[in-house]
Amino acid sequence: MKEEGLLKNFVIFCHRHSIASQWEQTCKKLNLTVKNFEISNHQNETKKNSDGWIVTYQSASRNLQKIKEELSIYSNTGLIAIADEAHHLVLSHEEPESAVWGRAFLELTKQSIIRLGLTGTPFRSDNLPFCSAQKVQVHSNGEVVEQISPDLCIEASELISAGDLRPLEFHFQDGWVEHCYEGKPDREVSPISGETRESWRARNLRRAITLSDSKSIAVQIILKARKKLISIREKQINAAGLVIAKDISHAKAIARVLKDCGDSVELVHSQEKEASDRLASFKDSQTDWLVSVDMCSEGFDAPRIRVVLYLTTVVTKSRFIQGITRAVRMSAERECLEPIPRDPSHIYSPADPLLIEYARNWAETKPYQIRSNKSASEIDSPSWISRGPTLPLKAVDEGIGNLIRIRTAELPQFLKR
Repeated sequence: MKEEGLLKNFVIFCHRHSIASQWEQTCKKLNLTVKNFEISNHQNETKKNSDGWIVTYQSASRNLQKIKEELSIYSNTGLIAIADEAHHLVLSHEEPESAVWGRAFLELTKQSIIRLGLTGTPFRSDNLPFCSAQKVQVHSNGEVVEQISPDLCIEASELISAGDLRPLEFHFQDGWVEHCYEGKPDREVSPISGETRESWRARNLRRAITLSDSKSIAVQIILKARKKLISIREKQINAAGLVIAKDISHAKAIARVLKDCGDSVELVHSQEKEASDRLASFKDSQTDWLVSVDMCSEGFDAPRIRVVLYLTTVVTKSRFIQGITRAVRMSAERECLEPIPRDPSHIYSPADPLLIEYARNWAETKPYQIRSNKSASEIDSPSWISRGPTLPLKAVDEGIGNLIRIRTAELPQFLKR
């Protein structure tokens, strides 16, 4: 569009500084001059000589008036506004506090000729609408409901078939968690993959990711994933693994386990000042594992990641898909070395029923239905969950079960021939 004279400038909104850095690097490859608002604002640089600039959603909402004044110089030049991971931009009168980023984006881009929303997870767990998305009314179960209708939708399964993404193979570690009633000798064993009571399911997962001893489910998952990474490195020497932990202390404990096995580990979390720099250096390093909490689950691009350990209690569909798809990226150097379909990447996790459900159709894109008058819990609750009363139980022990394997989205056999 710029080459054809349809626009002259652009502004990119994104949700993290590390993602802003990735946009800057990409713009340089395209010979586009771009300014980072955080840096140029601090140094009082002018934006008039740049093709565009980048700002985080948080900075946009905090510096609304200042950015609005600076964008005014583009009012007659043909401006395109790009919203990266547009599902963060909520539009809601019911929840105004959640809509701050969305309101700021709309206010700052009034003069743009195009608003372009990009997202790899075009839905939200709260089923609220978001900016840069067309809403349509459809009939569903005798009701008229609204859903998001994208202008362009590219299925992950299409990209896998074309060789642009890797297929995924899931390894869910099953087992049994023993629960006891507080103050009573009674005990009950609950299967991780077969538990249908929500309070029990959540308790099982919390126990399963705990690094209690060498025989715990979490440690067994780590050891199996480590063995898989070693085998992958026989063909791809710089292949790496990513661990998504529950919190910082949990991440540190996992890092210790991996280091005790002789592996090199990069531990990154949001409380470290150099976190973004260390993430960037990991992409081209030979470090075996990247261990983090949530910094690497969305937008982080490191194609050498081939194994992901999902060891967190966060079980929303968006967070799970964002985490596992760190392992689907292809690098230019590997494209000429691997046939289509590409070699699969591998996901390891406890056999939580919700995560298994997400894994079965992770590569399919379904229409995103906007929340109606029903509560979020009514819309989001899978049919298999029986909530029931929350029991005063305590998980005391767990036992290793079978490893459940799921392979998804690959080429039909006749195309392989």
